[in-house]
Parts: sequence; C-alpha cells; structure tokens
Amino acid sequence: MTEDQPQRTSIEETAYAEQLIADRRAKIKRLRDELGVSGYGRRVDGLIPLAEARAQFVEGAEGDARPVVRVAGRVMLHRDGGKLHWLNIRDLTADLQIAVSKKDADEQSFAVTQLTDLGDIIVVEGPVMKTRTGEITIWARSVEMACKSIALPPDKFHGIEDPEMRYRQRYVDMYVHPEVGRTFETRSRLMKSIRRYMDSRGYLEVETPMLQAQAGGAAARPFITHLNAMDMDVYLRIAPELYLKRLLVGGMPRVYEINRNFRNEGVDRSHNPEFTMMEVYEAFGDYETMRELTEGLIHELAVEVTGATDRRPALPFDGMSIDCARPFARVTYGELFERGLGVSMFDEAAVRAQAKERGLEGAASRDHWLLVSDLFDRFAEGGIDPARPTFVVDFPSAISPLTRPHEDRPELAYRWELFIAGMEFANSYTELNDPDVQERKFTEQLAGANTDDAVFRTLDHDFLNALRVGMPPAGGLGVGIDRLMMILTGNRSIRDVIPFPFMRPEGGGGGADVKPAP
Repeated sequence: MTEDQPQRTSIEETAYAEQLIADRRAKIKRLRDELGVSGYGRRVDGLIPLAEARAQFVEGAEGDARPVVRVAGRVMLHRDGGKLHWLNIRDLTADLQIAVSKKDADEQSFAVTQLTDLGDIIVVEGPVMKTRTGEITIWARSVEMACKSIALPPDKFHGIEDPEMRYRQRYVDMYVHPEVGRTFETRSRLMKSIRRYMDSRGYLEVETPMLQAQAGGAAARPFITHLNAMDMDVYLRIAPELYLKRLLVGGMPRVYEINRNFRNEGVDRSHNPEFTMMEVYEAFGDYETMRELTEGLIHELAVEVTGATDRRPALPFDGMSIDCARPFARVTYGELFERGLGVSMFDEAAVRAQAKERGLEGAASRDHWLLVSDLFDRFAEGGIDPARPTFVVDFPSAISPLTRPHEDRPELAYRWELFIAGMEFANSYTELNDPDVQERKFTEQLAGANTDDAVFRTLDHDFLNALRVGMPPAGGLGVGIDRLMMILTGNRSIRDVIPFPFMRPEGGGGGADVKPAP
C-alpha cells in the first residue's frame, strides 16, 4: 500500500511527505470546486459488509442476473489505468476489488475515483462479478467520497509494525491489520456471552461507585483525585468488593459487576493501570460454588470460540494448546509450596532458611507468612502446568484477610486462585462475615511489618457496620476479563485486547516505564 518514491534523505523525505499532504488537500478543493462534493460524505443506507458482498457472487450469472451491492471501505490499493481504475478497499470483514470504468460509471463517479488516494473511505455500488483472473470484483456504477484522508498511508509513519506505534495509533493499526478489529469484535461478543451465562444463573448485574472516599476491597496503590464540590480527596476504585457485599447485606442474593478498576502500579504484558474485572457474590454460597461457576464459564466461552463439538476445547496460546476440558486441575497451596521449595510452609525455621538461601530481603525479620507468600510467588507458582487451567486452593489465612478460615485448620483460608498459562485469572473466597474477626484482620494488616502491605489498605468503618447489621455467608469471585480475553483470542499481551491501552505521551515525560512484551 505504499506510494512509489525513490530513496531520499530525512530532510527530502519530510519535504516529500509535506508535498503529498498538500496534494491531498488540493484534491479536497477540487472535489468541492469542480464536483460539488464536500469530501466528507453523507448518510448512506443499505450498506453491507465486504465479506457479505463477496458471498453474494453467483457463479455463471450474467448481465442483470448479477447481484447489485452497496459497500463502503478504506482504499488500500489504487491502480490508475487511464479509462479503467482498479481499487482494493477494506473493512474489518474482508478486502474486495473494485473496478471503475469510464464507460460504465457515471461521469462524477469516475472523476471522484481519479481524485482518490490510499486511505480514503469510499462508497461503491455495482454488480458483483468475477474478472478473467478469477478475482471477485464490484464493477462500479457509482463511487462516492465518504471521507478524504489527509494523513499519509501508514508506511509514511516509519513503522506501523512497531508495537508502540500500533498501540498509540490504534485507529491506523485497525485498518492496516483487520485482525486487530476482529479481536475487539470477538471481545464484545464474548462479553455478551458472559452476561448471558451469569444472567441465566440468576445473578443480577449491578453498578457500584468508581469514585470512593476510601480505596478498599484489595491491597493496591490507588489513583487519587480531588472532588472540588466537597473539597476532599477521593480514590478511583481498586475493587468493587466492599460495595457488592453491602448489597448482600441489603438482601440481594446473587450480584455481579463487570467493572473498570484502577491500580497505580506496574505496567507490563499482563497488567494495565485500568482494567476490566467481573466480581461476583452469592449469598449462602462458598468458594466451591464459585469454582464451579468459574470453570463452567471458561469452559463455555472456550467451546464458543473453538466450536469444539466434543466439548473438549483447546485454545492455542503462546505456542501451547490450553486444555479447557472439564474438570480443571486442582492443587493445594501447601502442596505446590512444598513441591517448589522442598519444605513445608508451616515450618517457620525451614521457610526462613529458604528465604535466606534464595536472597529474599528480611529473611530473618519479616513476618513468616509474608515470606511464604514471596517464596510461593517466585519459586512455587512456576510448578503449575501452564497448558492446563489449575485451581490453587486453601491459601494461608494470614495473606487472605477477607476470607473465612478453615473450621478445622484456621491457619488456612477457604480461598483459591485460578492459573492459566502462567497468569492468575481469578480469585475466590468463602467470604468472612464475622464483623469482629474482620475488624481484627483489618487492624492486623494495617499494622503489618511490610510497609507496602500496610500503606495501601484502609479500615472501612461503614463496611464493618454493614457486617454488624448482618451479611449472610457467601462465596465471592473476581475474574480478570482482560487476561481471559487474551487466552480466548490468542493474544500474548493485555495491550492487544484493550482498544486503547495506556501509553506514555509521545516524547516521554511522566509515568512509569512500560515493560514491553517479551
């Protein structure tokens, strides 16, 4: 889709690009002055996608028997043959060849075609036929300029294949790489499927505040802003958990929210500062209720994406085949820890020795369970088979402050996390609803030896009051929607499933460095 040009110096290239842009502007003027065309189109009814237009071709049809279609697309190729112009146009569904003959198109349509550049959006109407070379083609009767593109084709930006440029100019990325737009279409369709799945099981979709007086429901660094009307600092939510639980207190038995969360932390191939989660709470459920719900949801979505008629879907991802057949694998946190470290997580002396041997800071003085958590994250998590969805169950209670402890072994909590392809996808608890135990756990956390673990947690007195009013026993769940979409669409970076991921401003300045996808 390049416009022919010789090799030039950077100064000559800049001057040449400026001239091409000036030529495009001159064509807009000619469209207006000579043809009475604005260059920016009008309403058009009856348009069909290019893939549908291609599908309407009838082999052997002649003359008036050929189907007539009306389509729109962006010009990707333009060959000027004098009295016959050949164009390729594109939408998210397909590419399609257009032939514009001076003999068969009306005079204005042919003049518009002569003033058409790469990147312009045009509307074409005509019969669908096949050329002598076998190419399905619309033989245009009319051509309208829907939008004149002033910008040069992507190659003039020197590197649309560069991921940074693709994310920064997603609007260009989408038309140069139609599979990108199809990923977003798939995401939209799957979001509808998630809602259908939840609604069909009696869960009510709700909305809770995104601006909060306290950042609660998770341990994370919040974004802070100021509410001028009340002269107070407020926080973008890091999780909706505490508000959703208030709804259980109020009598709603099954609720879920597909929500945007904001965490002022790392940016890499599986983290974005704002991200989409689904949180779910069910009165009189537990973490097993949520495990069954999650396994069923992911399995159904994988079947939908793959079309697996045997209901044993396998998702291609990062060189692997993710086996999403039910049941998923299951392993306890303690088993995985011992497999990875060679010692029991309950043996404090052995844990401290491992922490020291492996160079963890504060091996002699930090809280035992914080050391266990760090060791697990670094040296045990990798023992999970990345190609098989795996529930890691029964986390330590000390690192699960919102979770009900096991009745027969209170140092363990009724909590699981789901791992797929080396990433955490979901987190679930049997919720703690004893207000006194909850207050004690909040207080212990705030006084934690690890500064980061304490600073970004808050004591929400109104939530504690809600628990005193009485919350039924419940199961709770959080699912990372963006990561789920990565697996379902086969994209290795979270930025590939978010239309507009957060980017540092061009030229640098502000914000943390972005870690590129490996």
